[in-house]
Amino acid sequence: MRLLVVTQYFWPENFRINDLVAEMVARGHEVTVLCGQPNYPAGEFYPEFVAAPGKFTRYAGAEVVRVPHLARGKGGLRLMLNYASFAVSATVLGLWKLRGKPFDAILCYEPSPITVGLPAVALRASKRAPLTFWVLDLWPETLHAVGVVRSPALLAAVGRLVSFVYRRCDLILAQSRSFVPQIEKYAGAGSRIAYFPSWAEGVFDMAQAGPAPEVQARPDLFTVMFAGNVGEAQDFPAILAAAELLKDQPRVRWLIIGDGRYSAWLAAQVAARGLGHCFFLLGRHPVERMPSFFKHADALLVSLKDEAIFSMTIPGKVQSYLAAGIPLLAMLNGEGAALVKSARAGLTCDAGDHEGLAAAVLALAAMSREQRAEMGGNGLAVSAAEFCRDKLVSQLEQWLGDFARVPTRAMSGSTQ
Repeated sequence: MRLLVVTQYFWPENFRINDLVAEMVARGHEVTVLCGQPNYPAGEFYPEFVAAPGKFTRYAGAEVVRVPHLARGKGGLRLMLNYASFAVSATVLGLWKLRGKPFDAILCYEPSPITVGLPAVALRASKRAPLTFWVLDLWPETLHAVGVVRSPALLAAVGRLVSFVYRRCDLILAQSRSFVPQIEKYAGAGSRIAYFPSWAEGVFDMAQAGPAPEVQARPDLFTVMFAGNVGEAQDFPAILAAAELLKDQPRVRWLIIGDGRYSAWLAAQVAARGLGHCFFLLGRHPVERMPSFFKHADALLVSLKDEAIFSMTIPGKVQSYLAAGIPLLAMLNGEGAALVKSARAGLTCDAGDHEGLAAAVLALAAMSREQRAEMGGNGLAVSAAEFCRDKLVSQLEQWLGDFARVPTRAMSGSTQ
């Protein structure tokens, strides 16, 4: 199968689409990736890419076609310009760079923004290939939840854009079951929507990983680790408030692996609140290194703000955490929290509840190693049963192959 993947974010940025592309190539498919220039999450183009962009044109056997755009930078306006500039560039230059190249199927990866769907829709029409759209973030609801857009008129306009994109897809994949009715509102009756969650990246082999040398080995401490984007949605004010409540507990330390738009703010707050002795910011590292950092963790922290839209979300890090076999601390509402509870894979508290998070840390720290190991084992079991990488990729492969064998609505001259 000749597969085109459309995504604003791609290697060397850490996203699950990297793992999917590598796996599709390994399964014998010819994969081309249309993407932007790496600048997530810090907002500046990666120095190594700027110095030698030619080194980033192939990934795991896939051809990587990049288009120029504005970096994310700082602030909401710059972020919107980043989204818009990629959408325009990928549509205009993407069509030009991919001219004469046939495809059997198109997969669009949308962790955010929805505007990535515009070049995907244009390529669907140009290449006459079926489009599968993987929704990992709901717009316009997320824009409102993180405060980027407050205007009802503008949110309504974004809703119309969402509908435009969804109605021109042949299959829409929802990362959580709660997403399905939300997607239906914009996609319209008769749209094909399927539940398709994330999985742990193939590199998560904890048995083969050695402890990261960047972290001081302290088996006498209880280590809470957060890995991922340091942004608005992750509610670091609540995490810091919990850390403040526990800062006189000599046994508890917090490790943050990752960076993002809130990294500078977070570093300033750690210093201002006197948390430098127990709250450590270790920066961004490749996803391949995560198992080595997890070797130091007694608990893995996942959090989202107290917003209705986030209660429908299962953060992608949950699957990676489960596959690590380490108990979770989940400051979440809704489907993500329900997953951790039902799996008995950790402790949960309500989103934004810093006192509940502090209490959960102490409760987990008070457990025996055997009790925590049982929770970790429960996580591994649910990971294998519900988020098996091989099974999920095989299902996607089947969907893409089935759609590639039948004409799309665009091919027959009509739209959804």
